[in-house]
Amino acid sequence: MWIDKQKTINLQSEMPVRLSTYHKGNAIPALPGKTIFHSTELFHVFEMTRGYEPVLIVAFIGDRPVAKLLGVIRKSVRLFPPAIIRRCEVYGTGEYFDKELNKEDLFGEMLEHLTNEALRRSFLIEFRNLENPLFGYKVFRKNKYFAINWLRVHNSLHSKPPYERLSLSRRRQINKALRNGAIMEVADNEEDIREFSLMLKKAYSSQVRKHFPDIDFFRLLAWQSPEKEIAKVFLVKYKDKIIGGSICLFSDSNAYLWFSGGMRKTYAFLYPGILGVWAPLTYAYEKGYQHLEFMDAGLPFKKHGYRDFILRFGGKQSSTRRWFRFRWDWLNSLLYHFYI
Repeated sequence: MWIDKQKTINLQSEMPVRLSTYHKGNAIPALPGKTIFHSTELFHVFEMTRGYEPVLIVAFIGDRPVAKLLGVIRKSVRLFPPAIIRRCEVYGTGEYFDKELNKEDLFGEMLEHLTNEALRRSFLIEFRNLENPLFGYKVFRKNKYFAINWLRVHNSLHSKPPYERLSLSRRRQINKALRNGAIMEVADNEEDIREFSLMLKKAYSSQVRKHFPDIDFFRLLAWQSPEKEIAKVFLVKYKDKIIGGSICLFSDSNAYLWFSGGMRKTYAFLYPGILGVWAPLTYAYEKGYQHLEFMDAGLPFKKHGYRDFILRFGGKQSSTRRWFRFRWDWLNSLLYHFYI
């Protein structure tokens, strides 16, 4: 079994904890877990998608896995020099399987391990979509990460139907689009997924800040595990033409809207961008998921177009943070002290 690196640590347990780093999917043993963002399935998707390099840290006691943390390294185009960089992104703070162990201590060891690993091959590390913004604060600071305040938006689906949470204007737009002939469906073939990916790529091409993956990413994610619901591609069609859509991940009892968009200028009277969000909302509600979260609600600016757009679906916003670590010590130290 090819493992890039191993490390043994002690965390007040009877047996030492061993950390293993995986870069190849065929070397990963069977692992438990419910969180898609640290799953072997998502590792395989990243591994097979051009431009992505996954890194999986697994903690073992003996041969028993007790925690795991998945990051992915990709190319990023930024506005400041250097303009093209490699960055490591981590969604959440890992998944843990042993209630006897201190999660923050274990996370601290995995964080140090991942930081040393990722900084050799990337310029920036970013932890995003944190479920608990207070978790790991001390160990992030210990490893010279700095935090920037962020916002998250999620829709509750467990108390009443999503239609009842919509603003009046949003209800009118959805009803008008459906009356005018727009339909929503789940993609079930390769051709539709490819056409959707190309359409969405054009929609994202003007948004420099947002990253858009290789189009095979959507196909691989949709077909990765037929026996387990991991992701769905939702389509908005008009006269058999795809004019909008979204891709949604499903993890435990929650849904996560990752990408969405539509040809809103060409088909303004059909509101394809709105239906692209409405489709996964209604699907998640019908399937019994508890919440749907938008994966990038943006910085806490007073005026934010996308956040205003998604809040009109009846969601709630809350404060969170993202943690960053740069390879250049002088730049990281400057920002570290600025955001302290």
